[in-house]
Amino acid sequence: MEFSLEQVRELVTILNKTDITELTLESGDVRLSIRKSENRVVVPAAISTATVSTPGPLTAIENTAASTVSHTTTIADSLPSKKLIEITSPMVGTFYRSPGPDESPFIEIGDIVKKGHTVCIIEAMKLMNEIESEASGKIVEILVENTQPVEYGQVLMRIEAN
Repeated sequence: MEFSLEQVRELVTILNKTDITELTLESGDVRLSIRKSENRVVVPAAISTATVSTPGPLTAIENTAASTVSHTTTIADSLPSKKLIEITSPMVGTFYRSPGPDESPFIEIGDIVKKGHTVCIIEAMKLMNEIESEASGKIVEILVENTQPVEYGQVLMRIEAN
């Protein structure tokens, strides 16, 4: 059994409208797991590249066969239709929400930030790179988990611009 991107999107949409917090479908060597946590739906799944060429805006897809594509996003259906600014990773590295393991995160969902405010750290080659907000506004989505590897250009969070 293969899952098309459209089928995964439908499952995410249905799951988001229910109280179900986790769903796993298995068929042969393909396993699709969907887990809902806070306002996020995370979908790590083994899906053949013939079925899904690029991840959609609502999924995290992991192809364990050849190359690995890993993204985590949140569902923004309940957000007002205001201008959202995406903060993207300027490099490949490891995402950190706080300056240290025992310290508070730089930002939380709902926080108001100003342009230039540090929102996270990306560690690349043992160097800690502070990532700053590109706009002033309210943090509405944080799309990456702490200590998760990130790719160049991956959306890290979204800000509702003032």
